[in-house]
Amino acid sequence: MTDADAMRRALHVALRGTGKVSPNPRVGCVLVRDGRIISEGWHDHYGGIHAEVHALRRASESLEGATMVVTLEPCNHHGKQPPCTDAILATKQRPDGTLDPSRGIRRVVVGMRDPNPQAQGGIERLQQAGIEVTVGVLEAECRWINRFFVKHVTTGMPYVIGKGAISLDGFIATREGQSQWISGEEARRRAHALRAEVDAVLVGRATVERDNPHLGPRLVRGRMPRRIVLDTGLRLSMNYRVLCDEHRMRTIVATSRERAESSAADALRREGITVVGVSVTSAGRLALDELFVTIGKELSITSVLVEGGAQVLSWCIEHGLLDELHLFVAPMMLGQGISFTAALSAQSLQSAPRWQYHALGRAGDDTHLILLPQRPS
Repeated sequence: MTDADAMRRALHVALRGTGKVSPNPRVGCVLVRDGRIISEGWHDHYGGIHAEVHALRRASESLEGATMVVTLEPCNHHGKQPPCTDAILATKQRPDGTLDPSRGIRRVVVGMRDPNPQAQGGIERLQQAGIEVTVGVLEAECRWINRFFVKHVTTGMPYVIGKGAISLDGFIATREGQSQWISGEEARRRAHALRAEVDAVLVGRATVERDNPHLGPRLVRGRMPRRIVLDTGLRLSMNYRVLCDEHRMRTIVATSRERAESSAADALRREGITVVGVSVTSAGRLALDELFVTIGKELSITSVLVEGGAQVLSWCIEHGLLDELHLFVAPMMLGQGISFTAALSAQSLQSAPRWQYHALGRAGDDTHLILLPQRPS
């Protein structure tokens, strides 16, 4: 078994922490001995034991000469759990507490270094103890599964994903506003899987008033994300699901700084709803860049799925706020309707937002595009 083979398995088991470990990273670990996996572990939930310790505890045979393969650098600090480096070095301890280089874990293969400065140093500590360490195996894949964590821990802001279900000619609804359903069942299931993966789903007031959405992952198993509603003037009625259902305490209403101090905001807070006040732009829109900074730093939200509508998505695209875009393209044409980018107005081809294809596939009868922005150099 190669290091890459073992890392692929570690990446697979890391996904078992999806939707449960945030704001921590998803981490997977396998122990390899004599060319075969003898144990595997993963970070299962926030505050729980780390993947390395989980794998060590699940091992049912000798660790002598074993290789540990882990997607992220073993931590070297005390957080909610003790350092994973301590657990690795413990496999090499003699009865008198000294280290024996010939005992326990002989080698550690790391997918990527930890971007969190507080957790760094694990690689160097293992090397100083005589353990051979290889770094960077399938690094791109390891960074991808933890792209939410990487952005949040390095910038304080959440990773922002845009999502749209569109016709072949780029509309998200008919001229009269009918949108259910442009995409098919498999595309909707994938969209719900995205909801289960992120920390929060964001929509504008118009989407709430038109669709009265639930915003939870009803078509897949998974946790309920936090729900962010943009309501500059706090005009939404309390009768909408996001403000009155059993999950209302997971709802965040973003409004202007002025309205955040109003009696209407106090009424929302009495229902357990979080109200966040941010600046309003000259165009009368909430400053979403400021909102993302606030929820990232104050609420530890590491990822946001922007579901719309067209005004909100256009604003995010125009101002470079999306880190990733998912488009589900249905094989139909509407001719007229509400454009996916209705509020986007590029002044020239040179200034138009440009994207690069990350993945392309089928979602039932629809096409699923995953796009990444081309950032200015």
